[in-house]
Amino acid sequence: MAREISSVGVIGLGTMGAGIAEVLARSGVSVVAVEIDDDGVHRGRGHLEHSTERAVSGGKLDADGRTALLDRIRYTTSLAELSDVDLVIEAIPENLEAKSDVFAQLDKITGPDTIFVSNTSSLSITEIGVHTARPGKVVGMHFFNPAPILKLVEIVRTVVTEPDVVTDVVAFAERLGKTPVVIGDRAGFIANALLFGYLNHAVRMYEQRYATREDLDAAMRFGCGYPMGPLALLDLIGLDTAYEILDTMYHQSRNRLHAPAPLLKQMITAGLLGRKTGRGFYTYDEPDSPTVTDAVTASTVDTATAREVRKVGVVGTGTMATGIVEVFAKRGYEVILRARSAEKAAASVARVKKSLDKAVVKGKLSEEDAAAALGRISPAVEFEELADVDLVVEAVAEDLAVKQAVFAALDDVVKPGAVLATTTSSLPVIECAAATSRPSDVVGVHFFNPAPVMKLVEVVSTIATAPDVIATVDAVCAAVGKHPVHCGDRAGFIVNALLFPYLNDAVKMLEAHYAEADDIDTAMKVGCGLPMGPFELLDVVGLDVSLAIQRTLYNEFREEGFAPAPLLEHLVTAGRLGRKTGKGFKDYSAR
Repeated sequence: MAREISSVGVIGLGTMGAGIAEVLARSGVSVVAVEIDDDGVHRGRGHLEHSTERAVSGGKLDADGRTALLDRIRYTTSLAELSDVDLVIEAIPENLEAKSDVFAQLDKITGPDTIFVSNTSSLSITEIGVHTARPGKVVGMHFFNPAPILKLVEIVRTVVTEPDVVTDVVAFAERLGKTPVVIGDRAGFIANALLFGYLNHAVRMYEQRYATREDLDAAMRFGCGYPMGPLALLDLIGLDTAYEILDTMYHQSRNRLHAPAPLLKQMITAGLLGRKTGRGFYTYDEPDSPTVTDAVTASTVDTATAREVRKVGVVGTGTMATGIVEVFAKRGYEVILRARSAEKAAASVARVKKSLDKAVVKGKLSEEDAAAALGRISPAVEFEELADVDLVVEAVAEDLAVKQAVFAALDDVVKPGAVLATTTSSLPVIECAAATSRPSDVVGVHFFNPAPVMKLVEVVSTIATAPDVIATVDAVCAAVGKHPVHCGDRAGFIVNALLFPYLNDAVKMLEAHYAEADDIDTAMKVGCGLPMGPFELLDVVGLDVSLAIQRTLYNEFREEGFAPAPLLEHLVTAGRLGRKTGKGFKDYSAR
């Protein structure tokens, strides 16, 4: 029979502890809130009063409900007052010695059936639990910040946690309106183990001056639909907290990708901890404020030197090529669509027409504008028909030899001064440029699929690309309503280089039987606010495409952690490529 949990102790009333106390009291649970001294109690009470006041002003709580909620919380500075509670949640700072000491004291104060819970985000529950006489009743319950809003709770069992304790804590989390996932005891659990490797990688990119902070953040927001960019998210979490989590993960995994980027330690030493100190990667108008005062919102590229672009050529007939043709045609550019045959060209134009018609039906485009856009598209078969275009975008298959052949052909016929662009997502742009006699005119312009919808364009400059070519591409992006981000010519550019190692880490987590695919997806969607879980996304992208990108990253950086997960390779070998074949990490054949 499940335990009746009606009274809960919360130790530590920082942002997280106060948030947990609010969640408990909102669900009708009596709370005994403990802080180290009266100042701590005062601060914690302030957190709760401020948070519940905001809930009232936002219409999420009425005045009577707020009063009842606050009345359910009793404050104290004495652990002894926890003697009669059914469950205790520890939410003090991430220090193993301090947490272990608290649990050892609780062991002498509380009844033998009281469940001990730690809200640690990275420390070992097993190591904390051994400091009690009841390790079987010790469990992790990792809430996410802000606790009153975020639904995910990671329930962390150790090898000695009693099964009925896990069952009762899961039921309790559900009673609080949370979405629990049950996992084993290892550093970072699910969400942090996947999230912080990605965040650390972004810091290294910034540290190496590969891309600006604004471009890194914009790339992941516009390219992946993430609610926040990695550097802005680190500022919200706190750089000191991020460092501790990464350091703990590294000491357990010995994976170099978890070793905190040196820049993090330097910023922490300088007191730049993020929003809570008013300055981190960004500067804020005051401590704890979300308002950035030093963000660069406009491109720093001087478009005054841009070359004039009136006519655009697009080489290719696939989904990406037709999407790019539509983007340019809708914005008033004359577009020549070059295909290998008249039939392929006609089929591509027909797909553009179908997409434009769909936009008309949805009210996003008038019939006149759709007809005008279609009228600007001219199909072509011979490269010579691209002779007088101002910009050519190559969008053929991701095969370097094929792309090089296209660029060599373009070099022979396209007028001097035209910009030659490739929309490759992973191949070296300089290799395409080397196939021409004008490498300074060659640039990467990586659109995202579907091109008519996605705002992001990665503008990739090689060591040979001329500044006015970058300026031209920036001006064109502005003209077609896209958001350009700038980076150098190395595998994955920004988005894929950050995204695919994270996806690969998720596969390794599944491969190790640490958690189920659905739980991992839930953790990342509910806990981190991502639009799709890693396995959902892998199945959409295609496991073969994902494997090819991961191999490219590994071959470029020779980073052991980038080596493709064997499970990914096995699924591709077995022909399980995701949604397009009906089976990938999940089975779509019966849906």
